[in-house]
Amino acid sequence: MRFLFYTHSVVSDWNHGNAHFLRGIMRELVARRHQAVALEPSDSWSRSNLLAEKGSFAIERFRKDFPELMPVTYDAGFDHEAWIAEADVVIVHEWTDPELVARIGRARAAGGNFILLFHDTHHRAVSATEEISALQLKHYDGVLAFGEALRESYLRAGWGKRVFTWHEAADDRLFKPHPEIHPTSDLVWIGNWGDDERTAELKEFLIEPVHDLGLDATVHGVRYPKPALADLATAGLRYDGWIANADVPKAFAAHRVTVHIPRRPYREGLPGIPTIRMFEALACGIPLISAPWSDVEQLFRPGVDFLFAHNGSQMRLHLRAVLADADFAASLVTSGLETIRSRHTCQHRVDELFGVLMECTTEHTINKTTAKEAAA
Repeated sequence: MRFLFYTHSVVSDWNHGNAHFLRGIMRELVARRHQAVALEPSDSWSRSNLLAEKGSFAIERFRKDFPELMPVTYDAGFDHEAWIAEADVVIVHEWTDPELVARIGRARAAGGNFILLFHDTHHRAVSATEEISALQLKHYDGVLAFGEALRESYLRAGWGKRVFTWHEAADDRLFKPHPEIHPTSDLVWIGNWGDDERTAELKEFLIEPVHDLGLDATVHGVRYPKPALADLATAGLRYDGWIANADVPKAFAAHRVTVHIPRRPYREGLPGIPTIRMFEALACGIPLISAPWSDVEQLFRPGVDFLFAHNGSQMRLHLRAVLADADFAASLVTSGLETIRSRHTCQHRVDELFGVLMECTTEHTINKTTAKEAAA
């Protein structure tokens, strides 16, 4: 089958976590002998910022890390209809320009013989409902929502014909333990500052505990304002800026523990949806301690796969325990890996995707038959 993914970017992961998941999905499809092509705007925000910060080296680095992936850039004169006509499945990410979202839908309505899905991995459905409600999804066969709470939001609002829960997951071809690397530092945090959506949480669950415990710690990420950088430096955290996602597994391996700090809009408006970093960290076999979020879908086993810290004081206690007790840390690693490998890899998500396609294909066939009968 030929899959066409409309992405904000698959080449750039600069402040763009969805690139992690889509790369893994595309790699899994290619491994199963399907064709997967990613279309992205030539001037996407993430790609432009990556090039401005790192230059063309970053693009070459992507090609080296992911040689099996096929990205294609488009501009205003791009012939989308010609590309769509050759596809069996078209998946359009929610950061795609609204006019293009509508244009692709019209191509489907005009007789396009492909399954068309809309993919939402953001909180705008609850934080900026007018933007999502304005999207023209009536010709889309379905919506892929990265959590049950988001799926329910779409259903309540009547957006799309049918909505499927499709969580993100770890690309376990990339995210895996590196036992040959021995930890040389205590803690690593990999994440972006994020428009003040977790400023207070980063102070409570990362900066202050690291300072109080005197840990050797490193921070990777982008868009940190000067006051945040000053807070990191005062607390003794090294700030190492952007890290290519392909380098993250070895960065985890060089540290003894990591933390997970979800953004406030997800925690409050979309319970049950962790960041993709949590899947990736557990897949790499590093002990993880998480700030609060509601695992209402029972994706993990809190207290077994990872630890919840409900406040800064509990984060300090958990960090001390993990760093002082190697057997306890190892038990978290073993359990976390078990859960990822049994439930949350891109292989699992591609299996789920084919289940969605089967359902949509059946409905598509019924609709075509009904239309022919009505015309007879």
